[in-house]
Amino acid sequence: MHSLLVSASPSAIPVHVVSKAGLPTLLEALAPEGRRFAQAQGFAARPGQHLALPDASGAVAAVLLGVEPPESRCRDPFAPGRLAAILPAGDYVLSGEIGDAGLAALAWLLQGYRFDRYRNPASATARLVLPDGVDGEELSAVATSAMLARDLVNTPANDMGPAEIEAAIRALGQECGATVTSIVGDDLLARNFPMIHAVGRASSRAPRLVDLAWGDPGHPKVTLVGKGVAFDTGGLDLKPSAGMLLMKKDMGGAAAAIAAARMIMLAKLPVRLRLLVPAVENAVSGSAFRPGDVLQSRKGITVEIGNTDAEGRLILADALALADEEAPELLIDYATLTGAARVALGPELPPFYTHDEGLAAEIARLGNAVNDPVWRLPLWPPYDGLLDSKIADVNHVSGGSFAGSVTAALFLNRFVEKTASYAHFDIYGWTPSAKPGRPEGGECQAARLTYALLKQLHPVG
Repeated sequence: MHSLLVSASPSAIPVHVVSKAGLPTLLEALAPEGRRFAQAQGFAARPGQHLALPDASGAVAAVLLGVEPPESRCRDPFAPGRLAAILPAGDYVLSGEIGDAGLAALAWLLQGYRFDRYRNPASATARLVLPDGVDGEELSAVATSAMLARDLVNTPANDMGPAEIEAAIRALGQECGATVTSIVGDDLLARNFPMIHAVGRASSRAPRLVDLAWGDPGHPKVTLVGKGVAFDTGGLDLKPSAGMLLMKKDMGGAAAAIAAARMIMLAKLPVRLRLLVPAVENAVSGSAFRPGDVLQSRKGITVEIGNTDAEGRLILADALALADEEAPELLIDYATLTGAARVALGPELPPFYTHDEGLAAEIARLGNAVNDPVWRLPLWPPYDGLLDSKIADVNHVSGGSFAGSVTAALFLNRFVEKTASYAHFDIYGWTPSAKPGRPEGGECQAARLTYALLKQLHPVG
């Protein structure tokens, strides 16, 4: 199990999770000295308010944590997790109004994440007693997979280029018994991946398509595709300096796909899993692709380049075309694709797109159930015309500022025909302001809900 979990601890300190309505009952149940201390400190069970109750020696005897009432729509299932980074080292056990015990425990683990690659690791450890009925091994697998995604996103581009993304996938393949192959550099042209090559050719770090395969070939085919832009300068349509500051996270889609694949493989779900990651750096040099160029695609669709800063959809299109050729039962892509998605829904709620009504309903339901929320936006056919080109089959960006996330999804949708069900997630991949279970920095979005979906569709046994 994860190092922040223990199966049992006789000396575990109780953490009483309580809303304002439940506070009087809790105070009555406390020892008189604890009740008096809480009242003297003004503990009112405000959401996020916490208080450590001392024993006679001054050590922590119990902890109180205020939360929203269970019926509140503002209730955060991850609320108990905030304590993991606050409490002193020791063992703790949750009680009271904790809500979903599995999510509360997951939040505790995710809150304990710290990106330590370039600094000394943290030493204090507040460990949680595994709640009754929660599978500690599964919980650990989900948490460590999400943390792997965070590590990949948080690593700066000088140490996380296309080759390093490939290395991470190869390490995953070795861990889980998967086969990993790659197509690198000019071999992309020979193997008919012209748009991946075009986007990555300006960099001294060779572009590549990484392909992981796992599972029984006779099982239902599930394919995950992740946008792996290690760094995005914007190309010749160069970003301003402020726009480049977070561009190490432009491979957040690849990180999410890697995390979801790891969860699926560790759980040994009965699927034939394929993970495709086109990994490039969108750089500037004399060989960079240009605005106005017309690119061939793997699918045979010619694409006019409207803006070199919309590179992600180009590399995804070639990867999606490859995935679609074997007509999987389910095809999902993840990409930090558009600023328009953030304008529409903010950083915490990625939009998703699909034509499959049943799939859409389950994605939305499971996203809420596992606290990995998403929101459906439409693949609105009348907006297809915004991608018209006068010299090619399609322009990869629309001519105006409207519906940028929708038109990007419509562009990708052109490259998927044979797949039974297809969904596209336009994620942000970053937490700009820390929240319970979600420290500031790289974030793994839509992976946990994908795992929940696949576990429901294809349960073990």
